[in-house]
Amino acid sequence: MSDMDLCARLTAGDLDALAEAYDLHGSYVFGVAAKVTGSQAYAEEITQNVFVALWESPQTYDPGLGSLRGWLVSRALHESALRAKVG
Repeated sequence: MSDMDLCARLTAGDLDALAEAYDLHGSYVFGVAAKVTGSQAYAEEITQNVFVALWESPQTYDPGLGSLRGWLVSRALHESALRAKVG
């Protein structure tokens, strides 16, 4: 399944598409968050936040600008950096 197809399903409210996105990309999102924050608890929270954001606003991801994994990891990096800075 392409990122474009997955995004279309998410936009249509397909909860299975969210599960599929998580299965495909969740470990990458969690790994980045854990590495940046140094905390499993923060990484879990950030991973949840990233996928909730995807579910609530799937249209903010533009397949023309890059992969879904890249977009999710970028969001995780941003939130992780903020969390690490605040401490």
